[in-house]
Amino acid sequence: MQTVFSPFDAAYWQARYATPGRAGWDAGRTTPPLRAYFDQLPVSQQPRILIPGAGRAYEAEYLHRLGFRHVVVADFAPEPLAALLARVPDFPKENLWQIDFFALNLPDSFDLLIEQTFVSALHPSQRPAYAAQCARLLRPGGRLVGLLFDRDFAGATEPPFGGSRAEYAAYFAPYFEFVHFETAYNSLPARAGHELFICLQKL
Repeated sequence: MQTVFSPFDAAYWQARYATPGRAGWDAGRTTPPLRAYFDQLPVSQQPRILIPGAGRAYEAEYLHRLGFRHVVVADFAPEPLAALLARVPDFPKENLWQIDFFALNLPDSFDLLIEQTFVSALHPSQRPAYAAQCARLLRPGGRLVGLLFDRDFAGATEPPFGGSRAEYAAYFAPYFEFVHFETAYNSLPARAGHELFICLQKL
């Protein structure tokens, strides 16, 4: 397992959540592309799902309310995990992990990983390790599904960081088959035309 240094530690993220106006990535709800994807997942199969860098984890809340019982939320900072538990008191506390995603040592443990703004929170230098860690955590045939910003945030020195379709493809190609990798058709208005919806299957 690769050791990955981040200049943005748990204290950094906790401070951002605590400062009004500093959590602009927080949509306040599950975004339409992911909601549409979740609605067609078979609840009866009860997949083991990980949402890394989950923030306030509206996706976990939505999945939980649909009846998925094996949803794990991982985040650096305590505030977003507490926010999820305040909204959803019956969410399993043992599935709330305050941890560095890159420190997870659970190979082949998950059927599905959900990506929602986590990549934009990572310094671009961390992204190759992110792709490798996603593949490591997924079982063979497991999927990485989510949204990636397809735009440049010029001059960004802290998150969010932008990216491009070609950049992301280079990170994921060694580990995944590209089932879907296109501009999302149902993004939130403020993100329309600037998000890729991805569905990648572990090789």
